[in-house]
Amino acid sequence: MRIEIWADVVCAWAYIGKRRLERALEGRDDVEVVWRPFRIDPTAPAQAIPLAEALRDPLMDEAVRACAPDLTPAENRVRISAVAAAEGLGPRWGAGWRANSHDAHRLVALAYDHGGATLQDEVVERVLHACFVEALDISDRAVLAGIAAEAGFSQGAGLLDTDAGEVRVRELLLEGKARGVKTSPSLVVGARALAGAQAPEVIRDFLDGCHGAAEVPAEVARMRWAEALLDLRDPLGALTMLRPLLEEFAGDRGVRTVAARAYFASAQLKRAEAELAALVEAYPDDAYARLLYGRTLQRQGRADQAEPHLRLAAAEKV
Repeated sequence: MRIEIWADVVCAWAYIGKRRLERALEGRDDVEVVWRPFRIDPTAPAQAIPLAEALRDPLMDEAVRACAPDLTPAENRVRISAVAAAEGLGPRWGAGWRANSHDAHRLVALAYDHGGATLQDEVVERVLHACFVEALDISDRAVLAGIAAEAGFSQGAGLLDTDAGEVRVRELLLEGKARGVKTSPSLVVGARALAGAQAPEVIRDFLDGCHGAAEVPAEVARMRWAEALLDLRDPLGALTMLRPLLEEFAGDRGVRTVAARAYFASAQLKRAEAELAALVEAYPDDAYARLLYGRTLQRQGRADQAEPHLRLAAAEKV
């Protein structure tokens, strides 16, 4: 069984959730745990800010309050500190910086690519410890280089100085969005998800219910995620998700249709027109392709050319 943990390494509950998952998995050796990126603070600046200073920003204060509406930010920090202590995290606890987690996510993803789940777990543990116990700035490349070295990922620092992992992390963030991940941490097994840093017994019950879950082929899953991103009004994200499919299955009718939808929704009308013209020629009875082709022509101010396609699309639906 593969468990994916979608989490942000600047999220305190991610570290608490990691400990709870470890307890839930005691005695099991049939599970692979893989960490995936999530961003709870996507607007964090490239240069980290001391957290005490950041919390004086009214917008930051409002965002923190949204995490625990019944508590003040200070009360919430005390609550999380008590929970962390109960999980054996500390003795000192609490982030010291409002840090951008992008490079840390790159390091985590690269660790999996170069050493699998075991190496990745070592990196994640050290990143979280650096953030919440040592109060270090985990957006600092020097801090991340030290973490990589301690975890046995000697090439990690050098890879961060390149663009390695950039595409992978951004694609994974889109995948999480398409799959409906909204909380850090979230445990995902196949199509089932458990949100939040749940108690070990809750996690065990969740995993027991995941046995025998069918997995769909990777290309089918990617198509579904692209369609989900279109439904979420993210056509550029959908095109990013489709890119490998467009390279490998360039002639596939379904892939081409979803790509045409994404071109249309992102106002790349010439690209949409070219794809849809070819689809209508190859599949003249495809009412949806013809309808979208007509609308594409309409949006370009070519109503006379659009009209016969829209009329045929309506007739083919009857």
